[in-house]
Amino acid sequence: MARWDPGAEERLKRAAVELYSERGYDNVTVTHIAERAGLTRRSYFRYFPDKREVLFAGSERLPPALAEAVVTADPNAAPLAAVLDALARIGAELVQHVDGVTERRAVIDASPELQERERTKTAAITAAIRDALKQRQVNADTAELVAQLATVAFQNAFRQWIDAEGRASFGSCLHTVTDELRAALAAT
Repeated sequence: MARWDPGAEERLKRAAVELYSERGYDNVTVTHIAERAGLTRRSYFRYFPDKREVLFAGSERLPPALAEAVVTADPNAAPLAAVLDALARIGAELVQHVDGVTERRAVIDASPELQERERTKTAAITAAIRDALKQRQVNADTAELVAQLATVAFQNAFRQWIDAEGRASFGSCLHTVTDELRAALAAT
């Protein structure tokens, strides 16, 4: 077996999602994942620190990418408009690089431990958006509120995109969610 096996990381991700779907997250070990991928346990740890992180690999790049997109958005745009534009741009890129999202979502939804990790990821996204808005000279209270609303919109749009199974773009899902948000706010 080659020391640095090409495609190993992707095989590990695929094997983990398959096994978690088949047996449940709690009933799968790193050894099971590595064996399914045709690798050793040691090889697994070259890519991921634990069995949970195989599902979240690369998610650490999302908050800085969103922050950069917010900071560089049209300087004349209102805070929410700037963030929604950033979400649309980054979301469109994100969905081109995700595989097995329906299965991944089901695995996370079935595990309290993974749901907690997902909440941590979501909090990092909110903080990145908030801090980027502050860099745009938005006051702290407004930045926090807009960041929270935008994160909820992003999550809902991503879930709608997953549920659409390729029949809708991320941008159209985000547009639908923001229309619903505007309608809800207008109704009060």
